Amino acid sequence: MASGKFFALEGIDGAGKSTLIKALEKKMTDHGKPCHVTAEPTKNHIGKTIRAILTGEMEGDEKTIAALFLADRIDHLTHKEYGMLQYINNGVNVISDRYYLSSYAYHVPHVSLDWVIEANSICAALKRPDITFFIDITVEESLRRLSFGRQQLDRFENENRISTVRKNYMQAIDRVKDQENIIIINGYQTMEQLAEEVWQHMLPLISC
Repeated sequence: MASGKFFALEGIDGAGKSTLIKALEKKMTDHGKPCHVTAEPTKNHIGKTIRAILTGEMEGDEKTIAALFLADRIDHLTHKEYGMLQYINNGVNVISDRYYLSSYAYHVPHVSLDWVIEANSICAALKRPDITFFIDITVEESLRRLSFGRQQLDRFENENRISTVRKNYMQAIDRVKDQENIIIINGYQTMEQLAEEVWQHMLPLISC
């Protein structure tokens, strides 16, 4: 049995990853390709701890969050029941909303980029994405989309933080471009156009 392929979607808040993943899952299904969609942080035990810290239900500083994301990611890869490697090794294509490129963007400058890359090298050794898609929009567009239909944003959804994250993404992409297959996608397209462009990059791999 051929192994499944692994695709990661990245982008700043408001880039449209969640909607895009649903569209890609439908394309997979319509083409008769087995598919498993997932996200980080996960909904499993470590991921729940991360979410509790991010929502303020538990205390934890940025270094703790960075370490927890790494632990959640390793579990996300290797768990015998729900691990991504189990799906991939059984011929199922996996699409993840965020992977270690997110850590490179969101944990810096609270920890150094060198530390994040080195810490996540265990995940890269276990499984690099066949393609990482970075859905690119501006900070202004991110804030516009996040504000739509809402009276206020949460504490992480502010211009300074989103600007830092986007800058970190670009620096990280430049840093690892020779080791990772990263494709930057224009996030201003309609969802149909966006899904079709990403799908055309995925299709040659999953058709093998």
